[in-house]
Amino acid sequence: MTQTGTRRSERVLLDVPVVVRGDSADRGAFREETFTVTVSAHGALLMLENKVALGQTIIVMNPKNWDERECRVAYIGPDRAGLAQVAVEFPQAAPDFWSLETQPKNWATS
Repeated sequence: MTQTGTRRSERVLLDVPVVVRGDSADRGAFREETFTVTVSAHGALLMLENKVALGQTIIVMNPKNWDERECRVAYIGPDRAGLAQVAVEFPQAAPDFWSLETQPKNWATS
C-alpha cells in the first residue's frame, strides 16, 4: 500500500494454480504446488503449507504461462487447515504474470 493507504493495483479474487520454491524454516529447500486467493499486478495472496519468514525471498511460477518471478514475503497470516495465507510482492509490477484476459484498468498504469 502507498502512504495514503490506497493500493498500487486492484486485487482480483482469483484461484490460480502456482508452484512456489524457496527455503522453509523447518524443512529446508521446498517446492510446493498451491494456489492463489487474490492476485494483483504487484503480487498475490496465496496458501502455503511450508513455513516461510517475513521478508524472505521465494520464487513463484505460473504453470499456465511458465512465467517465474522472485517475490518477497510481505505478510503471513494464521494457519487454516495446515495452510498459511502468505502475501507476496513482486519487485516491480508484473500485470501479465497472471494471464488475465481482462485486467483491471489500474494494472496498466502500475
